[in-house]
Amino acid sequence: MKPITVLLADDHTVVREGLRSLLESEPDIEVVGEARDGRQAVQLTRELLPAVVVMDIAMPLLNGVEAARQILEAVPATRVLILSAYGDEEYVEQVIGIGAAGFLIKQTSALVLSKAIREASKGHTFFSSSISRWLRDRQQESLDGAAGQRRSRAAGLTSREMEILQLIAEGKANKQMAAELGISIKTVEKHRQHLMEKLGIHDTAGLTRYAIAAGIIQSGGRFSVD
Repeated sequence: MKPITVLLADDHTVVREGLRSLLESEPDIEVVGEARDGRQAVQLTRELLPAVVVMDIAMPLLNGVEAARQILEAVPATRVLILSAYGDEEYVEQVIGIGAAGFLIKQTSALVLSKAIREASKGHTFFSSSISRWLRDRQQESLDGAAGQRRSRAAGLTSREMEILQLIAEGKANKQMAAELGISIKTVEKHRQHLMEKLGIHDTAGLTRYAIAAGIIQSGGRFSVD
């Protein structure tokens, strides 16, 4: 079976070496490159086309969030996992907003990191357990505050809009959704706009939180936690 190719992006050499050592013990994962800053991460992703990029946030020249954004725009097939020492809510919001595959805290074990890489390579989303709990709690508060309104809005979604919502929550770009559903990018954009209007949510981060709290991606086995 073809191994999952991984690019490591971290400005600390010792961290990259440690991650490489841990991942090289996994028979189904292959580290194909290392980047010491955000710009190099974007460049190497374009050249090597890894299945997954494991990216730190605090990076020189180009921070990890912006580097991830550029990678996802340039190479939509590549999935980006953020691995950071900082689990600030603002960072998590940004990561979800750009469509990254997940967010892990650096204290994460090698076993969990390997699992996250495998899940990301399948197109799934993966968050550290503490971040996952925060996402669920935050969205639940929102849902509790307007439960009736949310239920009526969700009930108004068409089957196709529900599909689009799930794919958005899984971090898929419009081009990927179009290919997955066999429709045009323009049609995807129309469905996306309609569901945003029906739910009253106008950003990707909000849609993702809604899908997580409503169990839309959990019920389909798409959302994983350590």
